[in-house]
Amino acid sequence: MHFLEHPPSYVFFTGKGGVGKTSLSCATALKLVSEGKKVLLVSTDPASNVGQVFGQRIGNQIMEIQSVPGLFALEIEPQAAAQQYRERIVGPVRGVLSDDIVRGIEEQLSGACTTEIAAFDEFTALLTDRSLLDRFDHIIFDTAPTGHTIRLLQLPGSWSSFIDQNPGGASCLGPMAGLQKQKEQYADAVAALSDPARTRLVLVSRAQKTALEEVSRTSGELQDVGMQTQYLVVNGVLPEETGDELASAIRRREQAALQAIPENLKPLPTDQVALKPFNLVGLDALKHLLDDDTVLASQTPSAEKPALPSLHTLIDELARQGSGLIMTMGKGGVGKTTVAAAIAIALAKRGFPVHLTTSDPAAHLQETLAGEVPNLTVSRIDPHAEMENYRQHVLKTKGKDLDEGGRALLEEDLRSPCTEEIAVFQAFSRIIRESKTKFVVMDTAPTGHTLLLLDATGAYHREVMRHATDAAKYTTPMMQLQNQERTKVILVTLAETTPVLEAANLQTDLERAGIHPWAWVVNNSLLATKTNSPLLRQRAAHEVEQVRNVQQYSPRVAVIPLQTEEPVGQERLRQLTLV
Repeated sequence: MHFLEHPPSYVFFTGKGGVGKTSLSCATALKLVSEGKKVLLVSTDPASNVGQVFGQRIGNQIMEIQSVPGLFALEIEPQAAAQQYRERIVGPVRGVLSDDIVRGIEEQLSGACTTEIAAFDEFTALLTDRSLLDRFDHIIFDTAPTGHTIRLLQLPGSWSSFIDQNPGGASCLGPMAGLQKQKEQYADAVAALSDPARTRLVLVSRAQKTALEEVSRTSGELQDVGMQTQYLVVNGVLPEETGDELASAIRRREQAALQAIPENLKPLPTDQVALKPFNLVGLDALKHLLDDDTVLASQTPSAEKPALPSLHTLIDELARQGSGLIMTMGKGGVGKTTVAAAIAIALAKRGFPVHLTTSDPAAHLQETLAGEVPNLTVSRIDPHAEMENYRQHVLKTKGKDLDEGGRALLEEDLRSPCTEEIAVFQAFSRIIRESKTKFVVMDTAPTGHTLLLLDATGAYHREVMRHATDAAKYTTPMMQLQNQERTKVILVTLAETTPVLEAANLQTDLERAGIHPWAWVVNNSLLATKTNSPLLRQRAAHEVEQVRNVQQYSPRVAVIPLQTEEPVGQERLRQLTLV
């Protein structure tokens, strides 16, 4: 494996949820310990299960893994770190400022940026603590910071004074308030991240087009901030099998995705890790992960198969409503666009007027639909165009009187994911009105944090209500999303540990904004197929627990089988909604 050759002191694993970062980081730690090295494994992943992997509780203090002499672990709990971080900033003003202002500050500090920066605040201490390198040969990090976070930490000027002077003009800089004292430590940490003699970055992906495109964006973003020493690991590649149609189809799709790998990834040293039939929990499983040969488990785990209702059952219930807003939400790569298109086609086929719209830059709806569908209108919101329009507006208004340092801070803030969500939501708001007379199906929606941030600082909802002469006649976009009779939010996930946990966190985020998801869809399920492949059947059996977890989160659940062919074109999309 290229990424294991002569590793430096710090090794970071990064990639989107569900690609196997934790498993690979744990397996790497075991490999290095087996070579006589002393290793510290640090997790900053919000969905971390390092403790579960080793069968031992791990906290925020360095502790030895009892079953592996020489291996130590530390699990930074991002939500707890973020809460402590928020309290350091909000505590001194609680009771001094009005409740409305305090709530606005708290919401500004409740998003993903705060969680990431709070975690970064914790592990920069590890990066800059030279005494740790006297104790450990290698420090392995499960999850690296994004390029956006590193750029924020590199910016000049006083974050605190910027926030004080521009409380209504920032969407993502709130987390940076009060960090002036840490600037020297952050500068040392960024220098360590950018030093190839000290740091190696391992990008983890699956052999899927969307996953490789996501890694491509991450690679470019991190190269821009100086993290040049990068390796690529494509995890979970299906070995060649014969005699099973589904296994052969998966293999063809994966090999096609690898052949079409993005250009900026091609020069990177690349390794492939074969898909294993077992859950990567416990020492025996982890020791086999980096083996070249696939080791089959002795037997398929026995478990009673849960009920697997089809997408057809959800569409029956939606059709009875006659019109309304349907939003598919979830992390990248779970199939939101496919599910949205399948629902839209099914409703249009039943004679309902439907408007299908997306803001997903990777969603090519016209190609997905492969032709016109009666009763169906299709549109695409360009996130880049909407974001640029919004950015220019903010710079001309909030940024016109800023000095050079303040303007640099504002421009960096406007590159954040929050900014894109705000800009896209404004475009979505123009379409939401149509849902009074037809079905509007939206692919990709803002998080609850973004909506609350809009409500707290943009105050569109509150501005309308404050100036309305007859408030009962007004329905703002926020009110529409909170109305379960008119809006149905559908969370899309995969039957895997990390995607399910991420979807559950998204549900909590939305509920904080008063938006309650209506249903969950488990996409690409092996459990719902009739595969004869021994490897895939064992993988399917391990989905049982995750499907049951999903059923705990929502009373409405639909399961879509993994298809032998990509669901492109009307007929294949329609197959997803059949009983």
